Amino acid sequence: MMKLLTLNTHSLQEENARQKLEWFVEGILKEKPDIVALQEVSQTASAPLAEDHLREGQYRIAAQISLRQDNYAAQVAFRLRQAGIDCHWVWLPIKRGYETYDEGIAILSLGRKITKAEMYPVSKSEDYDNWRTRAVLGVQVEGYSDWFYSIHLGWWEDAEDPFLEQWKTLGDRLETQRRQSTVWLMGDFNAPDIFLDQSYTRIRADGWMDTHQAAEQKGKDFTVFGIIDGWRDKLPDQNVSGMRLDYIWCSQEKEIRSSRILFDGENEPVVSDHFGVLIETKEE
Repeated sequence: MMKLLTLNTHSLQEENARQKLEWFVEGILKEKPDIVALQEVSQTASAPLAEDHLREGQYRIAAQISLRQDNYAAQVAFRLRQAGIDCHWVWLPIKRGYETYDEGIAILSLGRKITKAEMYPVSKSEDYDNWRTRAVLGVQVEGYSDWFYSIHLGWWEDAEDPFLEQWKTLGDRLETQRRQSTVWLMGDFNAPDIFLDQSYTRIRADGWMDTHQAAEQKGKDFTVFGIIDGWRDKLPDQNVSGMRLDYIWCSQEKEIRSSRILFDGENEPVVSDHFGVLIETKEE
């Protein structure tokens, strides 16, 4: 059995961000997922440099951006270690957010060391100051041959850097991994399943299993309520009650015991403008 969790954290941009980080850690301690994929993982670019205790468990990758004290991934990992969880983690800075933050993606592994990590751009732009810049982060962990990726892709109809081109770039880079092992794509795909013949349809057509739809036990579908930033000018119906933007995809057909929405205000507090998705497999 394996548990996987993904969340677009919105991290430091959230009101009451520190309290929401604590709630998020409490949720992880309750559910104890094996792998956690995070998107919109920020730090304040002008914050003091991170102390050594915040770097414990970090798998370091080539990056030109220094780790800062308020880095969301580092703070979550630190709190998990304080609670007795052997947490290993990696953070990839991708772009400047709102002229204030270093924003990126991260992966946390609870109880297993990260043995390998890879990163690469999928957008046309690799400019750190371009908000459209996108990249992906993947890891292998001790005891698994599987690859786990944290993903945050753009919109289908983006005139400058559309989803389809990013998805093709990602697909080309994943060919080797898909032949050699199981691949899990976790994150915010900006791919509502209510739009036919767009992002969601293309991912399915390319042979990826939607683990939520495949699960024996399914919770709610929506991973965001209403219309969030980035979607206000993209929906013909401005009265939608919610959308499914966040997914866990698998390169192979797997038996999925359950798929649940977390941090939606019911069993756990809301910690972001997105909700988390947690799946549990039947076998490792």
